[in-house]
Amino acid sequence: MESGKKTLMGMTLDELTATARTLGLPSFVGKQMAGWLYDKHVTAIADMANISKANRARIEEAYTVGAMMPAERLESKDGTVKYLFPTASGKYVETVFIPDGERATLCVSSQVGCKMNCLFCQTGKQGFEGNLTAADILNQIYSLPERERLTNVVFMGQGEPMDNLDNVLRATEVLTSDYGWAWSPKRITVSSVGIKNKLRRFLDESQCHVAISLHSPIPAQRRQLMPAEGQMGIKDVVELLKQYDFSGQRRVSFEYIVFGGVNDSPLHARDLVKLLRGLECRVNLIRFHQIPGVDLHGADDTKMEELRDYLTGHGVFTTIRASRGEDIFAACGLLSTAHKTAETE
Repeated sequence: MESGKKTLMGMTLDELTATARTLGLPSFVGKQMAGWLYDKHVTAIADMANISKANRARIEEAYTVGAMMPAERLESKDGTVKYLFPTASGKYVETVFIPDGERATLCVSSQVGCKMNCLFCQTGKQGFEGNLTAADILNQIYSLPERERLTNVVFMGQGEPMDNLDNVLRATEVLTSDYGWAWSPKRITVSSVGIKNKLRRFLDESQCHVAISLHSPIPAQRRQLMPAEGQMGIKDVVELLKQYDFSGQRRVSFEYIVFGGVNDSPLHARDLVKLLRGLECRVNLIRFHQIPGVDLHGADDTKMEELRDYLTGHGVFTTIRASRGEDIFAACGLLSTAHKTAETE
C-alpha cells in the first residue's frame, strides 16, 4: 500500500463521484473509475485508459487502487486453497477458495481476530485486532487468482461479520450493485453468531443469505461454547428470523459443528427440531477441525448421519458438509496464527 494515500477500492459509486468532484474533476469520472475498478479490475490508476493522463495524475496524487496480492498460498490435496492476505493496517487475514465441480466458493474474513471467543475457534484465541475495511474485504476477491471461477462468496472466515456491519454492507453493496460486480445477492451468504440490533439491521438492509452459528440448541451449553449466547440467545435469534420471509430465494441456514459426546445426542436432535419448528431453513452439519489446546473432537460418521436423518425425518432439511482442506490449516485462524508467531520469533 502506498504510504499516505487513500484507497479507491471499496468506495461506492456515490463516493467515487464525490471523490472526483473533490479533486476538481467532472462527476462522470466517478463512473469511469467504478468501471475500471469493478468491471475491469485494474491494479493501477495509470491503467484507467479513458481518463485523461492529467486527470489520472491528479487522482494518483492522493489515491491508490488498493489491490494487494496474497502473501502466502497453501493448496490442499483436495484442491482447496488457503490464502493469507495483507490488510491496510499491516495485519493478515485468511481466505479459503473451495472448488467443487462447477461451483467454486470463497470464504472471506471480515475482521482481524474476533471478539466472540468461541471455544472451538482458533481466531477467537487471537483476540480482536481490528475491523477490516471494505477494501480489505473486497481485496480478498479482487486479488484472488481464481476470481473468474467464483460462483459464491461466504462471509464465514475470520471475525464476526455483524460486528463490522458497516464495512460488510458496503462490500456487499459493491458486489451486488450494477456499478460494481452486479452479482445476485443470492450468491452471497453472511454468517453470524447473532448480535442484537445488528442482525435485524442486516436482514432489513441486505437481501443476501444469512447463516447462523448454532452449535447447540440448549442455551446453557451454547453459552459455554459461544459466550455471545449471553448477549443474544439462540431462541431470540430464531424468533427474530421468523419475522422474515425465507420461503422464496433468500435462505437462512444454521451451521452446526458436531462435537463427539457433546452436542450429538438424541436430546440435541429433539431440541433442534423444537427450536426450528415453523422456520423455513436448513441445517448444515459440520465436521470439527481440531485446533490446538481445545479438548473437543469431532463426532463419528454414524452419529452425524443419525443426527441428519432425525432432523430430515422431522421436517428440518439437513446436510452433512464435506470436510475440506484439513491438511492446510483449514480451520480459520491457524495459518494467520502461525504467520504471526513466525514474525515475532
